[in-house]
Amino acid sequence: MLDAVAVRNDAALHVEALSVAYPARGGWLQALDDVSLSIAAGSVRGLVGESGSGKSTVVLALLGLLGPAARVTAQRLAYDGHDLLHDAPLLRGRRIGVVFQDTAAALNPALTIGSQVIEPMRAHLGTERRAAWQRGTELLAEMGIPRPAQVMQSYPHQLSGGMKQRVGIAAALASEPDLLLLDEPTTALDVTIEAQILALLDELRERRNLAMLLVSHNLGIVDRLCDSVSVLYAGRLVETGTTAAVLHRPRHPYTKGLLAALPRPDRGHAGRLAPIPGNLPDLTAPDPGCNFRPRCAFAAVGCERPQSLSGDRHQVSCHRVEAVADLAWPADPAPLGAPAAVAAPLVEARDLSIRFDSGGFVQRLLGKAGGVLAVDGVSLTIRTGEVLGLVGESGCGKSTLGRLLLRLLPARSGTLHFASSPVGAWPDAQFRQRAQVVFQNSDTSLNPRQTVGMILGRAIRWFAIANLESEVLAEVDRLLDLVRLPRAYAQRYPHQLSGGEKQRVGIARALASRPKFLVCDEAVSALDVSVQAAVLNLLRDLRDELGVAYLFISHDIGVIAHIADRIAVMYQGTIVEEGPVDDVLHPPYHPYTELLLSSVPLIGKHRAAASAPVGRAAKVSGGCKFADRCSRKVGTVCDSIAPPVQQAGPGHAIRCHIPLPELAAVPHWLSR
Repeated sequence: MLDAVAVRNDAALHVEALSVAYPARGGWLQALDDVSLSIAAGSVRGLVGESGSGKSTVVLALLGLLGPAARVTAQRLAYDGHDLLHDAPLLRGRRIGVVFQDTAAALNPALTIGSQVIEPMRAHLGTERRAAWQRGTELLAEMGIPRPAQVMQSYPHQLSGGMKQRVGIAAALASEPDLLLLDEPTTALDVTIEAQILALLDELRERRNLAMLLVSHNLGIVDRLCDSVSVLYAGRLVETGTTAAVLHRPRHPYTKGLLAALPRPDRGHAGRLAPIPGNLPDLTAPDPGCNFRPRCAFAAVGCERPQSLSGDRHQVSCHRVEAVADLAWPADPAPLGAPAAVAAPLVEARDLSIRFDSGGFVQRLLGKAGGVLAVDGVSLTIRTGEVLGLVGESGCGKSTLGRLLLRLLPARSGTLHFASSPVGAWPDAQFRQRAQVVFQNSDTSLNPRQTVGMILGRAIRWFAIANLESEVLAEVDRLLDLVRLPRAYAQRYPHQLSGGEKQRVGIARALASRPKFLVCDEAVSALDVSVQAAVLNLLRDLRDELGVAYLFISHDIGVIAHIADRIAVMYQGTIVEEGPVDDVLHPPYHPYTELLLSSVPLIGKHRAAASAPVGRAAKVSGGCKFADRCSRKVGTVCDSIAPPVQQAGPGHAIRCHIPLPELAAVPHWLSR
């Protein structure tokens, strides 16, 4: 059906001198300032930069969705001969498709997934309902969604974040657009699904001559998919050119800073990350000179003068470009703290299991109820001051395991010890004080009606860390100092903070009870690379200063490789591999670990991702749960007999039937 639509080979997007301003108190906020870019049919341009740089404003301007209050000017804003300043509503949804970052907000909670996926086909293509439903089911399957026919009948609240994101991409492709705008399309996706989506987008680009604008803070996927890249800082383009030129040989200091802040699994514990200091400038009072100079490590005389893009194919807006082109962004020379390899065990879990049943009372009474074995006999140990990274795809049980270790969910079986003492199903206040959690979404975990001081003060009073008001205020100041926030922030509300600052408040609140153990559940996944680097450095520093142990849950293997001392790889409720970081990232490793690593997009390494079928529901009988996806399946033994645990080295365990010599003979994932 995709091939049935005629595609204009000469269709192209042209943006020249686009400026956007929003009304603000006392003036105008200059969100975009003289931005120019172009995208030819069949090409992909990446747009990168920190939150607040104006990336999403570019997308909304192309769609004509900025609203009547915005002041939009451009010398040219056109797609395939259409003036988007006037004709955007006519092209939106049909010729120009869009995938937004927050699909949870973009999907209608009152409508089924199927009705929302087929709507573009019905409205724009006039497709008959039955054919549209069939095509919608096929699109969900192409997105890597298991049981697509069942998902078509489901509602958004019944899907995980990653599945909702895939539904958003399917809906955008349903109307078969010629230009696709992707605003952080893979933020919530696992590396395996991300690799599938990138491969699909690449295939669609070639087959349909599809043009794309990819907005992302994941520089690895930009390098994987894009032909050219534009770097946006505080509403201005600072560098633009081919992907190889911009990401492999960056010339502007800001681009150098973004790349230096990126945690990379191919480097592991290479030292502290190098976040860009400071914050974005005040856009209500635009700086006539270089607006990056207050944060620039190479600022000098002349930076106060207006800058303009110069160069041929690789353009840079910096008058010192020749002087700094070959210089690296300065990194903190302080080494990372040593892992707590000989410390005493703090958290000890043995054979933890939990099952979530589905179906009504009658089905359960008749023994016909379904369910998911979310965590299946997991045992692990976390030592005092140690960071255990937990990786795996969405739905494998990572967050559920974290909640079991905090006793926020009742385990069906197994035991839990904390500091050598057993922890029952209903732990006392002492355990609650010593074990805390940092959530992924600080926007929803912080009370918008309370100031930072009130949020932290409530936790301090609840655990009786301090009682007198003066003592509470002093403790709030101490917590803000710990997370490197100014003490004046105690008077601010969450909406007055940036994403990274809100996450620091979430960390401070978790530390208010002076815990010894933190579960960090995707605590940095939504942050820009620079803010993420600062938070990761902070968490390492707090580990060294306070001796706090972490269970660090993430689907970003680069983050895990940087911060963790040990890694546990989880698949459908089972730990299939566990060991020190350097051992897990080198052969021998479990075939599932190999699949995860081979799917990671790395700058400068264009590797073909290992292919594997989409995962199914966890099996409740014997056999290896990964057998139906394993490319090196031994035979029927993998289906019928639970795999043994093999010791590949000190503290390095692999649950697999394949002999260790064969696992060790697999080529290193970076060599592919």
